[in-house]
Amino acid sequence: MASIFTKIVNGEIPCYKIAETEEFLAFLDVNPNTIGHTLCIPKKEVDKIFDLDESTYNGLMGFSRSVALALKKAVPCKRIGVSVIGLEVPHAHVHLIPLQSMEDARFIQKVKMSSEEFKALAEAIKAEL
Repeated sequence: MASIFTKIVNGEIPCYKIAETEEFLAFLDVNPNTIGHTLCIPKKEVDKIFDLDESTYNGLMGFSRSVALALKKAVPCKRIGVSVIGLEVPHAHVHLIPLQSMEDARFIQKVKMSSEEFKALAEAIKAEL
C-alpha cells in the first residue's frame, strides 16, 4: 500500500509545496514542531533512508540543503535543524526544522497554523529558492 507521502507525490492528498524536481519534493509538515518545519522526500517510495541508492541519497541531501538555505532566509531562526527518524511514515524523509532552541527538535510541542498561514509561508519560502 502506498505511503501517505506517495499519495502526496501522486496528487491524491494535497500539500503545501515548497519545491519540486523530477526526483524530489519538499512540503510543509502539517503537524509542525515550529513554523516552517519542512519535509524533503524522494518521489520514489523507499522506506529507510540508507536503503536509497547512493545517487538518490546524495540527491536528496543536496535538494534538502537548497530548501534549508531558502527556509533560513524566509523564517527567522538561529539555525535549521535536520532530523531523519522515519518511524511514523515508511517513506524516507528529511525533516528541516527552524530552531530557536533544542526543544524545537524534540517532536513534543507542535505549532498550530491555519490553512492561510501555511499557504503564505509556503509562498514566502518558495520566493527564496
